[in-house]
Amino acid sequence: MQTPERIIRLKTVLTRTGLSRSTIYRKIAEGTFPAQLKISTNGAGWRESDINRWVADPPRWRAPDETVVDRF
Repeated sequence: MQTPERIIRLKTVLTRTGLSRSTIYRKIAEGTFPAQLKISTNGAGWRESDINRWVADPPRWRAPDETVVDRF
C-alpha cells in the first residue's frame, strides 16, 4: 500500500527551505516554488513531496504545468 501524501504547513516549509515567508510567496508568484493547497476555509499547506523536490534542486524546480516540450 502506498503512503498517503502528507500536507505540511508554513512553519515546516520555512524550516526545511531556510527561506523567509515573503521570499516563499514571491517565488510562488514567479512560478519557481510549489504553490500552496487550500486545506480548509482559512488554512493552506504544501505537499511534502513538492517541497522535498524543491529542496533537492531549487534552480531546476518548475511547476508541473510549465514543462518544456521539445519541438522537432
